[in-house]
Amino acid sequence: MGDLNELRLRYRSDKAALLADLGVQGSSTRGVRSALQKLSRLTDQTLRALWERSGFGPGFALLAVGGFGRGELFPSSDVDVLVLLPDGASPETDAALKERLEGFIGACWDLGLEIGSSVRSIGECVEEASKDVTVQTSLLECRLITGAKAQFSQLVQRLAEAMDPKAFFVAKTLEMRQRHTKFENTPYSLEPNCKESPGGLRDLQIILWVAKAAGLGRSWDELARKGLATPLEARQIKANEALLTLIRARLHLLAHRREDRLVFDLQNAVAESFGFKAQVPAVITPVGSDPHHAPTARTARRASEQLMKRYYWAAKAVTQLNQILLLNIEERLNSDEQGPQQLRPINERFFDKANMLEVASDNLYIQQPHAILETFLLYQTTVGIKGLSARTLRALYNARPVMNAKFRNDPVNRATFLQILQQPEGITHAMRLMNQTSVLGRYLWVFRHIVGQMQHDLFHVYTVDQHILMVLRNVRRYFIADHSHEYPFCSQLAAGWDKPWIFYIAALFHDIAKGRGGDHSDLGAKDVRSFCRQHGIDREDARLIEFLVSEHLTMSRIAQKEDLSDPDVIHAFAQRVGNERYLTALYLLTVSDIRGTSPKVWNAWKGKLLEDLYRYTLRTLGGRAPDPGAEIEARKREALSQLALHALPHMAHKALWETLDVSYFMRHQADEIAWHTRVLTRQLALNARAAAGQPEAPDADPSAEDATPPACIVRARLSTEGEGLQVLVYAPDQSDLFARICGYFDNAGFSILDARVHTTRSNWALDTFQVVTPTLSEHYRELIAMVENDLARTIDQRGPLPMPSKGRLSRRVKSFPVTPRVDLRPDDKAQRWLLTVSASDRAGLLYCISRVLAQHQISVQLAKVSTLGERVEDTFLISGPELQVNKRQIQIETELLETLEEGRQGFM
Repeated sequence: MGDLNELRLRYRSDKAALLADLGVQGSSTRGVRSALQKLSRLTDQTLRALWERSGFGPGFALLAVGGFGRGELFPSSDVDVLVLLPDGASPETDAALKERLEGFIGACWDLGLEIGSSVRSIGECVEEASKDVTVQTSLLECRLITGAKAQFSQLVQRLAEAMDPKAFFVAKTLEMRQRHTKFENTPYSLEPNCKESPGGLRDLQIILWVAKAAGLGRSWDELARKGLATPLEARQIKANEALLTLIRARLHLLAHRREDRLVFDLQNAVAESFGFKAQVPAVITPVGSDPHHAPTARTARRASEQLMKRYYWAAKAVTQLNQILLLNIEERLNSDEQGPQQLRPINERFFDKANMLEVASDNLYIQQPHAILETFLLYQTTVGIKGLSARTLRALYNARPVMNAKFRNDPVNRATFLQILQQPEGITHAMRLMNQTSVLGRYLWVFRHIVGQMQHDLFHVYTVDQHILMVLRNVRRYFIADHSHEYPFCSQLAAGWDKPWIFYIAALFHDIAKGRGGDHSDLGAKDVRSFCRQHGIDREDARLIEFLVSEHLTMSRIAQKEDLSDPDVIHAFAQRVGNERYLTALYLLTVSDIRGTSPKVWNAWKGKLLEDLYRYTLRTLGGRAPDPGAEIEARKREALSQLALHALPHMAHKALWETLDVSYFMRHQADEIAWHTRVLTRQLALNARAAAGQPEAPDADPSAEDATPPACIVRARLSTEGEGLQVLVYAPDQSDLFARICGYFDNAGFSILDARVHTTRSNWALDTFQVVTPTLSEHYRELIAMVENDLARTIDQRGPLPMPSKGRLSRRVKSFPVTPRVDLRPDDKAQRWLLTVSASDRAGLLYCISRVLAQHQISVQLAKVSTLGERVEDTFLISGPELQVNKRQIQIETELLETLEEGRQGFM
């Protein structure tokens, strides 16, 4: 036992010294591979000592497999080993062997080695490899640590004989595609896995696996010698591999566990280990050939942002080189059977090679730079072309220096780029391929600055360049008939549009100025104005494109933050857009933009708000100025028509409607008015009889539950917008009513999307809430019954409001906290007040806000709840005597800020 303790202490001490060297501050990647190899050798020595101590006889061998088999061991990676048994040996039938194996593996764990072990004979290894490509891959990299060399050599020979290089290539590429799909086929995730994500270390390992299986090489230099990679590509691969390797090693060290994801919690620490520091804003002059750019103030950049940009550029290069080398290996594998592939001429510069676009010569782009953009135009327009060949990809990769200021200013290239955008098909694929091959950023120099740029706003889940391409994809789909079922109204509007390419240009430029400082909408408008002038776009189209870039946030802000029932809001927005063409274009871009931020941000309620704003504004632009009186009468007539279908007695609605003022009818649609009336009319009659001391009816049962009217009414139904519930609350008005309702929804796990609060002339609150919950399913009837009963009981309770429940902040919110902001100002008519709150989202936030308002006897008349990923921007229309006193206003704002800060600090 003493020797085991001594071995444990020596191993841990030596490992700590190696890890200390690996964790030395700095971004140099030169020593990372050596450090990992030293750690592997140290582990080998320890395993040999344990193997000898365990007393395995001749014929047994200990092999390193998997990642450990490559001779590089990351700080917290598993130590994957194979105990190779001689023929006839089996722990299932040999108790002594079983005990020896258990003792060896147990001793490994006692020393701190995280062992991943398998025990097989040669025949079992070959059999398992034939059935499971993962096992086959693991054994492909096996190496002998100690034991019988003859057994190891025989295993290697048997595995080589059983290997089918072409089948292995197909299996590994399919496996890679599945893995890429898991990570949404992008290296630009905000929390990428530096091992498994597209552009990660696994993409490089796959190249060496399939090359080794085919006998084409075991290292990057060997692949270069055999013509599968150029010397430049080999150098690029080794440099990017070293960077990714160092990032992964630092992640393991900082997390104190196996962690391959660059999670928000660790990004800053990893960045600081590389020597990155937060940069203060500085005045810069944008680089490029466009003379209209003026110096601007670049925004401050976090250390993590600098690291992630470096990571994304490395991942992008790995993605490109992975594609080139795998295509080369596939071609080499197929050449033996199929012979040279036939080339079908497309023109004098390009061929169709097995449905891949092939350049006529390796230096085509160097000699004829115009062919660079022609590549993507042919990719769009040539029938049958599915992608670019390895030779074409390599030629593009090597032609990057050619794409300079002269290239960008060339009239032929400008005309070709505009042609690409104006093609009827293939826009999205062409733009994505241009970005993957670095052509888009080198042609649009302003685009290059946002490639791999993170967005720390908590609702974008993509880097800026990927968000832009996602928006381009979204707006493009409105013009494709096969996608018309996704957003029918958008497709209907797009069907009548004459120049779809206007949207594509606007999408490319709408966020192109992010990170420069200043208003990115204004800066982007200047960029796109220059683009239109340089590319010969006529003045009217250029004005529309510039308008879309400049105003791309306006429609979303008004729809989600302002009262759409206010004619002045609609009139002001109508003046801002000017005409129906501009309105339609802005609507389509706005929907595409919101959908392109994150799958979580878009919902049916946001869609309804935008569509309502579009329709109200369209009517105003059509010359029909809003007539509140006529609009109200039209809604009343439509509501009465719907009520007639439910056999409501004639004039039964009168008792309720006489208690409602104009604002109620302006803020609710006809179907909502009909629903409220149908639900409340009978209850109002009950209340009236009870107040007069009359029984419900001559035949009423005095013991019946309805004989005593309830203090409040709560009714719920499935939302007409397609998700969540619409909840009606009718109760005697009280200052803390809104807070109690918010508290209930918070505790019950509902998120409030919208709240419309109305007080009747009889001093009853008639409130409508739009709520969603992840548990809404086919059992919605039970959920509705629960809400109706439990919310009514909550409202009837008296006493002080309960303290807010403490929730947990997400990792993103912890890493990128939003500084809480509170803005309180009178509305345009100085009759009520607008309260705007911006903060990180968390459970119970709305209840915290409403609780402060209730404590100051402030009534909430309208609540616009806008959740943007993990940030909220809520707007409230409020009133109350304390708002007329400046000192009280300051106190309310201070308490709100303190509440938001307490939540942010307390939950972190």
